[in-house]
Amino acid sequence: MNKCPLCSSNSNVVFYRDSRRHYKRCFNCWLVFVPDQFHLNHTDEQAEYDKHENDPQDAGYVNFLSRLVVPLQARLQEGARGLDFGCGPGPAVASMMRASGCNVKNYDPIYANNPIFLSEQFDFVIATEVIEHFRNPAVSLAQVWQCVKPGGHFGAMSKLVISQQAFANWHYKNDPTHVAFFSRETLQWVASRWNATLVFFAADAFVFIKGC
Repeated sequence: MNKCPLCSSNSNVVFYRDSRRHYKRCFNCWLVFVPDQFHLNHTDEQAEYDKHENDPQDAGYVNFLSRLVVPLQARLQEGARGLDFGCGPGPAVASMMRASGCNVKNYDPIYANNPIFLSEQFDFVIATEVIEHFRNPAVSLAQVWQCVKPGGHFGAMSKLVISQQAFANWHYKNDPTHVAFFSRETLQWVASRWNATLVFFAADAFVFIKGC
């Protein structure tokens, strides 16, 4: 039995299985996760990422990101310092945030591997379509959270698990690099652990606000 990679609970069961892999659900934090024996090796994982076309000049992609970026911008002061965590090869979020007067640094373990930024604290950290890739979400989320100043914001975008029935027909699970699937219950669990305020901007866009 695999321990939950978010809360380390052994209380989990197979939630769904298909021809490629199994998906388990934790009964403690409600994370749905792919056991590590079904994870891609790092070479194949990067090959999948290299297929993504996240062009900052793509109006449709910018509109998609706006569900998180625009309401987050409204909460920030001009000149706020931020980190685009998991920025990918085309850091569109950084471009959008800079256009509103923010000072943004980029971090990505593959495309912008600047680990020195992870020792800093920022007014905001933003992660769009990132947390579903976390093989060890307990470690990765802690890494992100320590970069957020007291009173700061961690904004994220990720499609959420709704039900077992919906999961069976869900295209989102078919990406082989997606290994951690959050639900509203899981996000509330995280917020409680962090003593943070959780605010939803859209069904797949939300922010954790760190206590002062």
